[in-house]
Amino acid sequence: MKDHRGSERSERETEYHELVTRRRPGMLRTAVLLAAGDSHLAEDLVQTTLTRLYLNWTAFRRAGNADAYIRRSLVNALIDERRRVWRRREQPVADIPDRAPAETAADPAGQAIRQALRELPPRMRAAVVFRYFHDLDVAETAHALGCSEGTVKSQTSRGLDRLRTALESTVTPVPEGAKS
Repeated sequence: MKDHRGSERSERETEYHELVTRRRPGMLRTAVLLAAGDSHLAEDLVQTTLTRLYLNWTAFRRAGNADAYIRRSLVNALIDERRRVWRRREQPVADIPDRAPAETAADPAGQAIRQALRELPPRMRAAVVFRYFHDLDVAETAHALGCSEGTVKSQTSRGLDRLRTALESTVTPVPEGAKS
């Protein structure tokens, strides 16, 4: 395959292109969950991860478990993004003026879940996402996060408790006479 300069594309570039084509959609789904529904942040996380994969291609190929390496890279990108100084000065607002109203009101349950996820710290959110969205076991999640299995268990337990509490406060009780 020839690139824009007319020379043969290297094996590394070909493999990288195939990886991006094949795995980017799944990476984006995971990133959206890690970013608690923030599609712009999710795109940034995927782009950062893909850039790091290209720059560290040799280490990626040696890793042996591409899925685990990619998950770990996404979490690291999220944590790095949250540490940025300018991010700490950002003030979130309830309504974003340039977003279409239908986008925010279309799925109230999904909106509540995204908001509850947003309130979790990044590593706790990642533990919950990997355990319950990707259905990874405790050991796989620990490997993806670079922590102990005990940490995964405690982070997951605390994360689920916080999600339950946040979601219970958003649920409207059904009146007694309306139950069937």
